[in-house]
Amino acid sequence: MPGSTALTDSVSPTAPREVTLGRPLRVFAWLSFIAEILIIGTGGAVRLTGSGLGCSDWPLCTPESLTPILEIQGIHGAIEFGNRTMTGVVGLLALAVVMLTLHALSGHRLVIRAVWFALGGIVVAIGVYAAASALGIVASAALMSAALLLAVIVGMADSLRQTAQRRHLAVLAWLVLVGVMAQAVVGGFAVISDLNPFIVGFHYAVSLLLVCVTALYIVRLDTAPGPRASVVPGWFAGLTHATGFFLALTILFGVLTTGSGPHSGDANIQRHGFDATFLAHVHSWPGYILAVLVLTLAVSAWILKLAPRNWTLVLIVAILVQVGVGVLQARTGLPAIAVGIHMILASLSAAAYTVLVTRLKRPAQGWADPSTGSGAQQLGR
Repeated sequence: MPGSTALTDSVSPTAPREVTLGRPLRVFAWLSFIAEILIIGTGGAVRLTGSGLGCSDWPLCTPESLTPILEIQGIHGAIEFGNRTMTGVVGLLALAVVMLTLHALSGHRLVIRAVWFALGGIVVAIGVYAAASALGIVASAALMSAALLLAVIVGMADSLRQTAQRRHLAVLAWLVLVGVMAQAVVGGFAVISDLNPFIVGFHYAVSLLLVCVTALYIVRLDTAPGPRASVVPGWFAGLTHATGFFLALTILFGVLTTGSGPHSGDANIQRHGFDATFLAHVHSWPGYILAVLVLTLAVSAWILKLAPRNWTLVLIVAILVQVGVGVLQARTGLPAIAVGIHMILASLSAAAYTVLVTRLKRPAQGWADPSTGSGAQQLGR
């Protein structure tokens, strides 16, 4: 991957500024992607070690302390607080990607506006917290977080409205930041609700989606702007999208299965009452169909020498390893380490599928940027 790419994408008759996507942006984009995967691992560790209520409160760890009191909460408190700390790291990386993206697309102007929105959001959030606390509202911290999240969403809308070039990069960067902030709120509700399995499952599903969005952002950094044309037969594209449906179905039933199993996040938490054994079988059915579909894609792509063939191999390796780990954990009584690996591999499989879909098209032949005259063939794929 090159250290920097200069691309221009004009949506206005006025002369656009040159867009340079430099090495710092690429480094932080990759760090954000890695962090999104790591937080799935730390979140899984919280659940699989029974540390889900290691911190009994939110956003503080206890009503009296931001950090766990190890003499009282022990290792469970440390594990839960470690995951909360990782959320902060993920958020800072997402913020860095947003700021670097805005700077690359528009210079200092949108960066300064975003900073002002952030400062305004912080002031409003503090005001909401103070007012709610004065009124004796128990959920004052949740209201404060909601106010800050709303300010970021307003800032995102303002930023995107003024972004003329390569807006898709700004959209993806903002989505990750908003998603991370929303995830912090969802995590808080998970604790407040005593680890409601549906909230915990939704928490994981959103984390997985954020892995896909960060992967898509990295791909788009080297994707030429402008119209795109399909490079695969229609039936292959249809089969690829059907594969995505069964991948999503497999993950959905996997989340429900885990929510019914023994790894509830805390020894005293009751699950939602579904039959975990039956759900495990239901989870495997779309999983096996998924494996067959991916194998079909890979064989077809290589026989026909289609552009996405390399990524079909990446996806098939990820899915086959997933199937193997799933069978292993089912036959060995769901050991925590196997369940954790299964969770991380699911996110990597979804990310690989996301990249595969982007390889179904390429910049349209003969298209040229109206301001520079540079054709699609001169731009990075």
